Amino acid sequence: MKRSMMSALLCCGFVCGAAAQPANQNPADWPTQTVKIVVPYAAGGSSDTLGRLMAQHLQAAFKQSFVVENRGGGGGTIGSKQVAMTPPNGYNLVISGIGSHVIAPVETRTIDPLADFTHIAMLGGPPAVLVVHPSVPATNLKEFITYAQQVKGGLSWGSSGQGSHAHLIGELFARQAKIEQTHIGYKGGNPAMADLMGGQIPAAVVTYTSASGAIKSGKVKALAITASKRLPASPDIPTFQEQGFPDLVATTWFSLSGPPGMAPELVNRINAEVRKGLETEAMQKQFLLEGIEAPSWDAATFQRYMRSELDRWVPLVKMVAASAPKS
Repeated sequence: MKRSMMSALLCCGFVCGAAAQPANQNPADWPTQTVKIVVPYAAGGSSDTLGRLMAQHLQAAFKQSFVVENRGGGGGTIGSKQVAMTPPNGYNLVISGIGSHVIAPVETRTIDPLADFTHIAMLGGPPAVLVVHPSVPATNLKEFITYAQQVKGGLSWGSSGQGSHAHLIGELFARQAKIEQTHIGYKGGNPAMADLMGGQIPAAVVTYTSASGAIKSGKVKALAITASKRLPASPDIPTFQEQGFPDLVATTWFSLSGPPGMAPELVNRINAEVRKGLETEAMQKQFLLEGIEAPSWDAATFQRYMRSELDRWVPLVKMVAASAPKS
């Protein structure tokens, strides 16, 4: 009886708290209270790092508290859905991205990437890199393709997970290069890199963030990167584009979004400050460390990009899912 009463009180408190948030506030007055930014993944990854750095900038710029809350699960869709159900007043935002708002919804079908959100600003993201074990007799893509085509039974390669963006990039490359291959999905880029360095797999496609340390120490060889141009921190890694694969320009990007129906004036105000935040010393250092490309786009440009990424990747997500081995 006491437990039921306590649950009712907690529920009432949540509803009352939500109702207390300003519903029709003038965008010019926002924010007048704490803003919550949900990171729909566990702490420690690129999304969490970018979210916290941006929250620090916004807090300093707007002189109001911005708190980050990690709510993982469902490939990022669980935390995202919770934000989608909040009032469109700017007090509940989410670190969105290609994983949570392009790839995962194909399988979970719990959120509509366009209808359920107001997409505010691009934060950027790291490119993916094709890395191989030092024993692989290849120093560029041409040599790697020749080697892979000669492997009986198909080349084994790893990624950060079945259906991950890195997996999709690897599949796209294999199809375009006409390589017979067997994908091994790991639970993150670090386990894939561990097996690659240990010689359990000959190749992997992971984010530059996951591979940069092993590349610089010579424990693996980097043959190609999906950045639009060579990275200042790793100028020796050629791009896929310059080696004859112009379609393989991509980043595992993250962004800032809110619930549907946010006022355009408020969206533009947040967008403008986020773009200033991208230029701060703290963000620039992180970008250099992770090889992140962060275009300074207004909200309308980012929203068009979001639609184009759905058009680009969703058909491949469905194709890969249909051809995956049934458990």
